[in-house]
Amino acid sequence: MGDWRLKLSFQIDIDIHILYFGYNDHSIFTEKWVKGVAQAIMSSKKETLLNVSEDLFYLHGFHAIGLKRIITDADVAIMTLYNHFASKEDLIVEVLLRREQRYLEQLHIYADNKAQSVFLNLAEGHAKWLMEHEARGCLFLRAKEEFGADPNHVIVQTVNGHKKHLITLIKKSDPEANDRSIMQFMLLLEGSTALAETENVKEVCRELIHMTQNSFNS
Repeated sequence: MGDWRLKLSFQIDIDIHILYFGYNDHSIFTEKWVKGVAQAIMSSKKETLLNVSEDLFYLHGFHAIGLKRIITDADVAIMTLYNHFASKEDLIVEVLLRREQRYLEQLHIYADNKAQSVFLNLAEGHAKWLMEHEARGCLFLRAKEEFGADPNHVIVQTVNGHKKHLITLIKKSDPEANDRSIMQFMLLLEGSTALAETENVKEVCRELIHMTQNSFNS
């Protein structure tokens, strides 16, 4: 058996082993085809791991959830997890970065509305996110609460980076906005996220829009 096939068999779990062992020098399957299918399966498993991990971390916290619970709920082998993530910390960081990407992409979509102010656009985008994702508060701040004892911890740095990325997005969306206005708007966003944990999220979102209209009406 060639080296590439031997390496492949050690890197992937049982369902790919089934695919793999069906290959031999006389098989109708080509090396490229087998590798392509294997990569697709591994990509799918990584997506499953990220989805399951994000849900579990959001519902139960980071320290409360171990890797055994994650692989059990994701229905994958521990080897599969370590093929994609060197450690639990690496997994958490990727979960956070992936969540940030989805959030900022949503704000970008709303920011393109030229019919009203940028702040109102972003408030509406944030409100939609709260309605769909944030009933238990900000996953980033919860991560910082659990890992914040070390300000240099990679997870803490990821959280700090997320907040800076949001400020950068606001500045790029409205270059004329001053630092004080941006800070005030950030307080509205963060306050609404925190309040959505204990109050009716629809009412929180309605007040977020109302306060943004009254405070940033240009």
